[in-house]
Amino acid sequence: MPPISQRAELMPASPIRKLVPLAEAAKARGTKIYHLNIGQPDVPTPQVGLDALRHIDRTVLEYSPSDGYRSLREKLVEYYAQYQIKLSPDEIIVTTGGSEAVLFAFMSCLNPGDEIIVPEPAYANYMAFAISAGAVIRPVVSTIEQGFALPDIAEFERLINERTRGILICNPNNPTGYLYTRKEMDRIRDLVKRYDLFLFSDEVYREFIYTGSPYISACHLEGIEEHVVLIDSLSKRYSECGIRIGALITKNRKLRDAVMKFCQARLSPPLLGQIVAEASIDAPRSYSAEVYEEYIERRKCLIDGLNRIPGVYSPIPMGAFYTVARLPVENSDDFCAWCLSDFSYEGETVMMAPASGFYSDPAYGRNEVRIAYVLNKRDLTRALFLLEKALEAYNSRK
Repeated sequence: MPPISQRAELMPASPIRKLVPLAEAAKARGTKIYHLNIGQPDVPTPQVGLDALRHIDRTVLEYSPSDGYRSLREKLVEYYAQYQIKLSPDEIIVTTGGSEAVLFAFMSCLNPGDEIIVPEPAYANYMAFAISAGAVIRPVVSTIEQGFALPDIAEFERLINERTRGILICNPNNPTGYLYTRKEMDRIRDLVKRYDLFLFSDEVYREFIYTGSPYISACHLEGIEEHVVLIDSLSKRYSECGIRIGALITKNRKLRDAVMKFCQARLSPPLLGQIVAEASIDAPRSYSAEVYEEYIERRKCLIDGLNRIPGVYSPIPMGAFYTVARLPVENSDDFCAWCLSDFSYEGETVMMAPASGFYSDPAYGRNEVRIAYVLNKRDLTRALFLLEKALEAYNSRK
């Protein structure tokens, strides 16, 4: 049998989904699982979005334009204006989720062997998309002791060489929930300008900021407008991950033309997803306000609960709906798998994402997990109880 590609061999398994076979086996045994491993909110999708899906009156479900329907892009212009991000519809390209936006950005900006600098821990799929583009991620590692703050800018500068093409950030951050400050963003801007780099900025979680500090978009940074590639998605803000609608945004006309070639090759973004997305942008302000308040309460429930468990520590995330917590175990990969394969309490267990998969070097994050607080408070409280029971059982095995 012919061998598979080197690219496929290098492609990492998702820390978010790699334990799914164990979870399915546990469910087959009748075990109830509390899913803290994946950012799939349980809050309802806006009713206007659901109604738009129910009342589709097309007789043909046609291809859409490769850059997405203009009516959707016009509504997105109005949405971004609320955040002082001034765009035209032509500067927005609709993609099949934020994932495709990252992939097309890498494919358009990076040659095989080019390098991008990424603060870690980072969203695991960045590594997969870099491998797909033949690019190399050079990590700068933040620490739980420092609350996952941006490492000193000198650490970035030490990694820059003739192959460096860009810096990638996620703000607010997945998986840590960290929110970059104005000072940190200005330092990144200065570096991008000094070395003529791209700045890829994943800002999917801008609605979920729990501090008085302002949201600083890469699009707010003056003097690097042509360098910025903004990555976005409607999945989280409207709790509609399955519609697979995202956006790649840039004022760089030459880059947009390059991205459009990849968009044309895949023909068009999802038709039904765009219909739901366009309608969802009209959701009343009360929808966003209620969702925001719910996440504030969930965050408090989770973080207070984690830090009450003996040996567990989590910093307070200032954005998104994740945290990276340190557990009193030597190997969180083994512990998370064991929770699904060997542990249950009163017929229930908990599923988390081992944090080692959010680092380029799996030696990092060995005693850390990413937890998504996407469940209601009752379920979160139960999941925390199960986590404490699991840690007790796991550490008493010897």
